[in-house]
Amino acid sequence: MNGKPVVVLSNNDGCVVARSPEAKALGITMAIPFFKVKELIRRHDVKVFSSNYALYGDMSERIMNTLAEFTPNLEFYSIDEAFINLKDLAIKDLTAYGKLIRKTILKNTGIPVSIGIARTKTLSKIANEFVKHNQKLNGVFDITSFTKMDALLAQVPVHEVWGIGGAFGRMLMSRKILSAKDFRDASEFFIKDKMGIIGLRTKYELNGISAIKLEEISEPRKGIMSSRSFGRYVADIREISEAVSQYVTRACEKLRSQNSNCQSISVFIQTNIHKLKDMQHAEMKTFTLPEPTSYTPELIKYAQRLLWQIYRKNYNYIKAGVILNNIIPQSPVQLNVFCGNRDHEKRNRIMKALDKVNLVYGRDTIKPASAGFKQEWAMQRQHISNRFTTNWNELLTINLK
Repeated sequence: MNGKPVVVLSNNDGCVVARSPEAKALGITMAIPFFKVKELIRRHDVKVFSSNYALYGDMSERIMNTLAEFTPNLEFYSIDEAFINLKDLAIKDLTAYGKLIRKTILKNTGIPVSIGIARTKTLSKIANEFVKHNQKLNGVFDITSFTKMDALLAQVPVHEVWGIGGAFGRMLMSRKILSAKDFRDASEFFIKDKMGIIGLRTKYELNGISAIKLEEISEPRKGIMSSRSFGRYVADIREISEAVSQYVTRACEKLRSQNSNCQSISVFIQTNIHKLKDMQHAEMKTFTLPEPTSYTPELIKYAQRLLWQIYRKNYNYIKAGVILNNIIPQSPVQLNVFCGNRDHEKRNRIMKALDKVNLVYGRDTIKPASAGFKQEWAMQRQHISNRFTTNWNELLTINLK
């Protein structure tokens, strides 16, 4: 797809959430509703893809594993972004090293990445943004010894600086602080007074003083939510029940992946608040578990009870979700003597076996029957690509004839 206009759509194929540079050049803006650009997309033969979370997650993991080969000092910042610390590696030519990293990732995954190199995390993000808009940099920009830093920072709008954002950006612009350079040069007293310690750290970072450490070990999540909008309005509790079971399954996978248990579960459902003529209902209910667990069947049982308590007949629901709260490490666990004789080891073995099968053979190879099979309520993804790397039935095939 290199050199071709490509867009990726949000849940239910609603809005544009990612664009290639070629698509941007056609005037396709971020978050624009898909139906508004359908004609433009047809006219210019823009390639359209629905969100494919299984594929994105797997490719992200492959990129992160490749990065880990270059340094153990690695922070997984998001699904498509990471920070690495090269300070202790005694590298003479950082640009050449960055190009080696980029070349290796491209070879291993087929994905071109941009790399910004700087003395702080905030400056590295600025360098990275310049890479994306300047092809002459060939994907890597090292500003550790850049002599024109003032001119560089003057080009960065203050609201685009990592850690500042829209609300603080508007406040700063009202006080004539318009660029990253202006923010860097503002008084410490003013920044701390208006933005607190977070703003002060950003100021230090823009001055080349590292103030935001590398998070090499990700903190376990305190809460895990699994939720999706339905592909259409759903009034039948049997369909909503399938969705809730599916969401519990997803949340439990995440819970076990960080070796944790939850102590409470919440379920919510809601109608479309923008459809003012329809009957409106939104409700959430929480249940505290008798003892901490990550056992999917048990959590599905409690989720279904909660759903029946909040469901109302003849309402058109557009969304449901599950939240696992009060998360703690799997061991040691204080067991409840009133819960009867439960074989926790057996449950753990079953879940580990299930997770392993789904990891090897593809998600939902084994899944609860209560999650349904047709899943007609599922979100619309009419432009979904194959999952390629996570499902044996969707592997890329090449005809050599």
